[in-house]
Amino acid sequence: MRKSRRERGESQFGCLLGLILLGIAIFVAWKMIPVKVKAAEMRQTVVDEAKSAGTHNDERIKAAIMAKAREDALPLTEDDINIVRANGEITVTVNYTVPIAFPGYTYQWHITHTANNPIF
Repeated sequence: MRKSRRERGESQFGCLLGLILLGIAIFVAWKMIPVKVKAAEMRQTVVDEAKSAGTHNDERIKAAIMAKAREDALPLTEDDINIVRANGEITVTVNYTVPIAFPGYTYQWHITHTANNPIF
């Protein structure tokens, strides 16, 4: 008795589908990872500036954040930066949206960074 191809598990469709899904995953990662790295660098800048609030005024903090945004080509304006000093603490909040273009669709990735530190 001879087994058919299907019974032996020699289908090419599963392999092709797996390769297509792998290609899509690699493409999405290729588009998203650089934005995630830039967002992490911006978050660290926000935290660092909040830590130095005792020696920096609000304008200097905004200037440092904007310089990092320009360096990383992030779509950030001064209106997206909110600095609140109250009760011996500073809260720095940065909200921005990064458009990520895919074929036929543009994903709007909304990112928020918040740092809260005491002012010394």
